[in-house]
Amino acid sequence: MAPSSSVTTMTSRFHESVTKNAIRSYIAEFISTFFFVLLVVGSGMSSRKLVPDATLNPTSLVVGAIANAFGLSSALYIAWDISGGHVNPAVTFAMAVGGHISVPTALFYWVAQLIASVMACLLLKVIVVGMHVPTYTIAEEMTGFGASVLEGVLTFVLVYTVYAARDPRRGPLSSIGILVIGLIAGANVLAAAPFSGGSVNPACAFGSAAIAGSFRNQAAYWVGPLIGATVAGLLYDNAMFPSHATDPIMGISQGIRV
Repeated sequence: MAPSSSVTTMTSRFHESVTKNAIRSYIAEFISTFFFVLLVVGSGMSSRKLVPDATLNPTSLVVGAIANAFGLSSALYIAWDISGGHVNPAVTFAMAVGGHISVPTALFYWVAQLIASVMACLLLKVIVVGMHVPTYTIAEEMTGFGASVLEGVLTFVLVYTVYAARDPRRGPLSSIGILVIGLIAGANVLAAAPFSGGSVNPACAFGSAAIAGSFRNQAAYWVGPLIGATVAGLLYDNAMFPSHATDPIMGISQGIRV
């Protein structure tokens, strides 16, 4: 492809990423991610309020899983028809790599998601006086690499479920599909929270770390999930259920709609 043609294509994609409909998508992502992070991080703070040593109490693990399941299901429900309801930079990354959305659109999604996460954690810090915003930590039994692998594998499970639930060839996305995605998120917390923190969402990890002022082991919550999400998306699209032509700007495909 000629350089001028490439530049023209990139310019066109950028312009279509700042249309009115595109901006609506970014706002929807901001709102949904804000609600999700507020519920997830807020549930962690609630557990610590009621049970001082929440890290050793299995009840706090169940509370976190329920908050993730219900929170993600609700966030997806209010946004999927506008933005696709990514609510997770790893999902957005997989969609961009797979060609379901353009790179400029993915970057705007990331900005909306990360700002929303920071704002949600900041709100909790301001209104809950005397408590610190909890951050995701790695257990002593885990290395940074091990935590990244665990987060990556669980993100693979989440994103593969997202692809399957939203594939129009399986029928229109229903409330059951949205609930299934939420249940997988809750199951991920039950499986990983005591070891790697069970973030499976780089935005959640970033927001709480930014407000707490500590980015220790932050790479584990980005590298693993981004790789896991990408593998899940490519496997679903190219091996399990090959998709057809996709509009890289609006994210509309005969395979997956986002």
